[in-house]
Amino acid sequence: MITTPHLIELLASGAKPVRRLRPPLVRTAAWLLLAAGIFALLALAHGVRPDFAQRVAEPVFVVGLGASLVTGVLAALASFMASLPDRSRGWLLLPLPALVVWVSTVSYGCLTHWVVMGPDGIQLGEAARCFATLTLTSLPLSLGLYAMLRYAVWIRPTAVTLMGSLAVAALTATAVSLFHDLDATIMVLLWNLGVAVMIVAIGGAVGVRARGST
Repeated sequence: MITTPHLIELLASGAKPVRRLRPPLVRTAAWLLLAAGIFALLALAHGVRPDFAQRVAEPVFVVGLGASLVTGVLAALASFMASLPDRSRGWLLLPLPALVVWVSTVSYGCLTHWVVMGPDGIQLGEAARCFATLTLTSLPLSLGLYAMLRYAVWIRPTAVTLMGSLAVAALTATAVSLFHDLDATIMVLLWNLGVAVMIVAIGGAVGVRARGST
């Protein structure tokens, strides 16, 4: 029979070195750099919305734009903090004030104008172009965030997944507000948080099935 010290020695001899995760602030900054790069590419390819100069003179637009950006930054930090076992769940409340301000400026915008009837027939409307920008922004941001959280997300899977999706949604809404003249906030939230709920549901189903097979 193997003694406890001998077992520990066997386990330690075959252990591989574990690379320590970078601090949450560093990983948040790296993810925000990715977002900044995506914003820059969109600006080069699409340009800012034609009425941007007029909209920045409107307090509601400026407040909504700033609140969505701050929500994205704080939600990203909260997801990295909450994914660690030694950090409080209280970090999940960090983006709440900015989120309340952001949601208070929401309109239905991009839920309409999907197609336009014109002299040349039916054409894609601004809402369809909003959705294209949404996809081009949220997909790389989601993949980047998943890559950074994949070793820690299982600590609080539901909370971290939803918080990460909120971060992606907020920055995606910021991008759409900069490059399109419709408010796409509702579309962005439905898309990103809907995907997050689906991921959580699939993960829960797989977990239940795995427990049932043991």
